Amino acid sequence: MPTILLVRHAQASFGSVDYDVLSELGERQAGALGRELRRRGSPADVLRCGTHRRQRDTVKAFGDRTPDVDPGLDEYDSDGILATHARSPLRLHAAGPVADPSAASRAFQLVLDAGLRSWIDAGAASRAPESYPAFATRVQASLDDAAGRLSSGQTAVLCTSGGVISAACVHLLGVSEAAFLAFNRVAVNAGITTIAVGRSGQSLVSFNEHGHLQTGNGSLVSYR
Repeated sequence: MPTILLVRHAQASFGSVDYDVLSELGERQAGALGRELRRRGSPADVLRCGTHRRQRDTVKAFGDRTPDVDPGLDEYDSDGILATHARSPLRLHAAGPVADPSAASRAFQLVLDAGLRSWIDAGAASRAPESYPAFATRVQASLDDAAGRLSSGQTAVLCTSGGVISAACVHLLGVSEAAFLAFNRVAVNAGITTIAVGRSGQSLVSFNEHGHLQTGNGSLVSYR
């Protein structure tokens, strides 16, 4: 049976001048992810990532192969959503370093959750650069395209972001769009979500696998 592995990018640099760069922890996570995929021994018959640097740099840990770039795997535009669906001036792409990234991350998460909830509730009427229905549709189109390129026993590895994985889970489970927030909040950096592709379509097999991030030297788990 063909399989799609949705891989979340390793930790980016929240609270820094350029968010879209892997942090030191992110580099270690990407290495652990690459080792886990090699341990599984399933070659990536399809290897893709979005256009974000944090996604492309995560894929580099998989080996020397250059991935195909699929903009459909890009994350939602968080700052565009917050500009239209939040009253707070907080944004993902900070103007400069923050004194306490952990505290800033917690504050940002509260603002982001409220903004995402409003964005989802607005549906196609959202004034954000991309509405939730449009986002969910292009995510599923990318999954469908990857699935369509797989033969029996083949595997696609798609390096993407937490929101993309969350939207895919909502669609595959047929649950309320409100569940998007619950998935998105707990998506682990460099986690693996597995989708089986069968005759009846795609089925969610596992979400957020991250045992490979639990090492003998401690945990590499992070959520932002």
